[in-house]
Amino acid sequence: MNAIEIEGVSKSFDPGPSGPTVLALKDVTLGIPEGEIVGLLGPNGSGKTTLLKIILGLLAPTAGTCRVFGMSSRCAEARRALGFLPEAPEFYPFLTGVELVRFFAKLGGLPGEGREERIQAAIAEVGMGGAAGRRVGTYSRGMKQRIGLAQALVTNPRLLVLDEPTANMDPEGAEAVCDVIRRIRARGGTVLISSHQLYQIEDLCDRVAFLSRGRLALWGTVGELVPRRPGDALLVESLPDACRPELRLWLEDRGARLSEGPIPTRGRLERVFTTMARCVQPDEGAIR
Repeated sequence: MNAIEIEGVSKSFDPGPSGPTVLALKDVTLGIPEGEIVGLLGPNGSGKTTLLKIILGLLAPTAGTCRVFGMSSRCAEARRALGFLPEAPEFYPFLTGVELVRFFAKLGGLPGEGREERIQAAIAEVGMGGAAGRRVGTYSRGMKQRIGLAQALVTNPRLLVLDEPTANMDPEGAEAVCDVIRRIRARGGTVLISSHQLYQIEDLCDRVAFLSRGRLALWGTVGELVPRRPGDALLVESLPDACRPELRLWLEDRGARLSEGPIPTRGRLERVFTTMARCVQPDEGAIR
C-alpha cells in the first residue's frame, strides 16, 4: 500500500488584477510507498512547498487528487495519521518544552491514558530531556528543531512530513535527528523529507522525487539515480597483512578484478540536482 497517492495534481494561484496566474504544480502523479523514507527535492520555486501543503491538507489542488493512506488529504482522519515539522518552526515562547509537546499531544487527540509517558518518550527520543523544563523562548534554533520533531512524533503518526529537519543544527545534532528518522522507518513508519541537504537525503532515503518548474522531473530509488561507479566495491577492514595475499588469490581465481587506489563511490546526488536544474527548460507548465 502507498502511504501517499498523488494523481494528476495541479495547483494554480490567482493573484487577482495585479498579475498573471501562477501555476505552481502541473499534472504531478506520484505514489510514495508505506514504510520508506522519501526525499522531495527541487530548486527554490519548484513547487515543493505547495505539494507539501496539499499532502498536509492545508491546500486543495486545482485539479487531481491527493490521498493519505487511502483517504483524501483534506479529511480529518488523514490529518490524524501524520505528524509535521515545518521549516524554522516558531512555537509559543512562553511554554516550556514539555508543555509545548503536551499541547500538541492534546491537539492531536492523543488519549489521556498513557499520554504523559508518550510525551516523555518523544522528548527523550530527540535528546531534549535535559531542557524540557526550560521555556521555548530560551532555546537555540537547533533546540527548537528538536522539540519541533518531538511534537511531530508524540502522536505516533504513520506518516511523518519533515521540512528541512536539520536546518540550524550542528553535525552532531543533525546526525542524531537522522538516527531518529531511521528508527521511525525501522518501526514501519513512512517519512517524507523536503531538504536541500543532499548528502543527508542520499544517505537516508530509499527514494527521491525531484520537482522542477512544478513538474515531477525525476522519481526513483537513490541507487537508480546515483549508481555506483565504475562497479561494486568491497571494503575489507582489520584484515591481518599475512592474510592479504591469500584473499587476493582467492578473489582472482573467481574472476574478480582487483585494483589499488580510492574506493569507487556513487555519483553524488548533488550532480543529479544541478544537472536537472540546468537542463529543464521553461514551458507552458512553468511557474510564471
